[in-house]
Amino acid sequence: MRCLLCGARASRAVGACYSCLVKRPQEALGLSQERSKWRLRLGLPERPPRGGKKCYVCVNECEIPDGGVGYCGVWVNRGSLEPKAGRERLIYTSYLDPLPTNCVATPVCPAAGRGYPEFSAGEEERSYYNLAVFLAGCQLHCLFCQNWEHKPFAAKEELWGANSHELEELVEEALNPRVACVCYFGGDPTPQAPLLLRASREILRRSRERGQRYKRICWETSGLMNPSLMREAARLSLESGGIVKIDWKAWTPSVYEALTGADGERAQRRLRENAKAVAEMGKGREPPLLVISVLLVPGYVTAEEVGKIAEFAASLDANVPLVLLAFHPDHLMTDVGYTSYSHAMEAVKEAKRAGVKEVYLGNEWLLRL
Repeated sequence: MRCLLCGARASRAVGACYSCLVKRPQEALGLSQERSKWRLRLGLPERPPRGGKKCYVCVNECEIPDGGVGYCGVWVNRGSLEPKAGRERLIYTSYLDPLPTNCVATPVCPAAGRGYPEFSAGEEERSYYNLAVFLAGCQLHCLFCQNWEHKPFAAKEELWGANSHELEELVEEALNPRVACVCYFGGDPTPQAPLLLRASREILRRSRERGQRYKRICWETSGLMNPSLMREAARLSLESGGIVKIDWKAWTPSVYEALTGADGERAQRRLRENAKAVAEMGKGREPPLLVISVLLVPGYVTAEEVGKIAEFAASLDANVPLVLLAFHPDHLMTDVGYTSYSHAMEAVKEAKRAGVKEVYLGNEWLLRL
């Protein structure tokens, strides 16, 4: 498709090209209704609701009306705000992933040897597992979401099946003696973070009582949690040897908003606040507490966008690793191709120029010439 403003190449799901999003944001934002149509079919609000009880879990700060649901699809107003599945229940699926796994933070993960022996069993971890906890719901709606199944999963109770769990079920799963780390992803752990924090504290307490030395808590998130929740999540990762992986979608607010549906200015402020807090908490720790990842969406997440994110990361701590991820077309952006090798190399070059000491490229097998 062509940009509706200038005729340059653009994704139908966005409606505008990168240049128009940067130079003409007021005109460019909202040109496409693909996201809204998809959400309405699921019974999810088109945008963060206003005029009801205020939720403070994420940057959207939805005001949920009586009987309504938040943008994430998880929080509902039943006279008071509560998770859709119930006050003591989580919506997730989980599986055991042999270590070291294909995680965003694999290059710096204790499962690959970083942090040995305090936080890692070294080579012995090849006989251990990561408990991968795939959570329903997200405070964003990325047009390119590569785990988009979490949205109908959160929205439709008939799809939960056996995947609505008591808090205790997650704790017991994590206490498997062959589990060395627990990773929350999805979706995003943010909407269910208050319960996940309780579960994580209990996992660490009981694992110590049982003499389970390695039990790391990791988070893969967009970084938009309420700052108090983010600091507690980071504290649990810090003391257990886990990692907080913040997926920074784009730097320019209008580009971020077009791709994710969130208010770009608010999101950037929250990202900078949370990234700074986590970086300061983890300064000097091995393995690094904070890892920042960037998905290289062709035509939108340019090398220039990566360079600006990297400059901010380096200003916090040059030792914060940056992981650049190759993109494949999915969800509502199937008209955008795979990340090219030249795009990836330019992005790596920009990140290094910005002063980040550790720059990695993930999902290399997706790259195209």
